[in-house]
Amino acid sequence: MGLEDALFGLHGKALELRSQRLSLLASNIANASTPGYKARDIDFEAALRDATDKGESASQAATAAMGYRIPLQPALDGNTVELNTEQTLFAENAVKYQTTLSFLEGRLNTITRALKGE
Repeated sequence: MGLEDALFGLHGKALELRSQRLSLLASNIANASTPGYKARDIDFEAALRDATDKGESASQAATAAMGYRIPLQPALDGNTVELNTEQTLFAENAVKYQTTLSFLEGRLNTITRALKGE
């Protein structure tokens, strides 16, 4: 167990994974009209489990837990991005990212106060 894990637990890795997922979902949204583009996503729970249980880096865990989304109605041009789904998942993940970030900020503030003897 590294120092980062001791200080932040799984929240540090969760923040990295949420960041990577935000980038992936943003890429899906940006390619909503690209013919043949296949929407991808990260199974967050599986990635976090791999990152914590197997000791993988967040990047390795995200890659292992990445897959293609199965669309409800694929476009005729082969594009599988469903914009409403992507926007909803992006917003949900952004809120969870902010929540994790707020938790980590609180943890850092606590550690800083402890080091200052407050």
